[in-house]
Amino acid sequence: MSGGTSVEETLELWARSLRSAKDRMAPLFTQKRVVDSACAFLDVLIGNEPRKTGWMRAEAAGDPGPWRQQALLGRGHWDADALRDVVRDYVIEHLGTEEGVLVIDETGFLKKGQASCGVGRQYTGSAGKITNCQIGVFGAYVSERGHAFIDRALYLPKDWTSKPERLKRAHVPDDVVFATKPALASTRKSHRRVVHRVRL
Repeated sequence: MSGGTSVEETLELWARSLRSAKDRMAPLFTQKRVVDSACAFLDVLIGNEPRKTGWMRAEAAGDPGPWRQQALLGRGHWDADALRDVVRDYVIEHLGTEEGVLVIDETGFLKKGQASCGVGRQYTGSAGKITNCQIGVFGAYVSERGHAFIDRALYLPKDWTSKPERLKRAHVPDDVVFATKPALASTRKSHRRVVHRVRL
């Protein structure tokens, strides 16, 4: 082979990078079984499954049902912002340049029911209309080396923030108040460490 990297070498480099990412996030979880579930969750997210429902993720991870994954995401006690910081630092370490920019945008997740946190009738570009959905505000770091998501915030409409009982049922922290989508984007602490230029 002349001048290039073999498929085997590329796969080994990728596997080493994935192990490094898992090692960085492991201290955020208090028990080995939770670390194992988080690592299996990551494997499935970057796997070949076209749809990643709870049952499909569980099957791909070798679990008998979605309960472990649901426990990790819904009932587990771990710091999502600390994990975000680990991801951000990893991204900056591997993709960071002086010309890197933070790109902020929102996207909608179409929903059928009313139980999902933040769901409501609102405009989303995903559907191109007002419909029942959740809205997420995302930050991505972009440089000539590549791009990756480094932050997220769930937009809660006033219909949610004005109803404490609804917030409580969805396990929203007590200190969360209404914030516009631009306010959510501008107040994210994780952005302060990476911003050279911001594109909205």
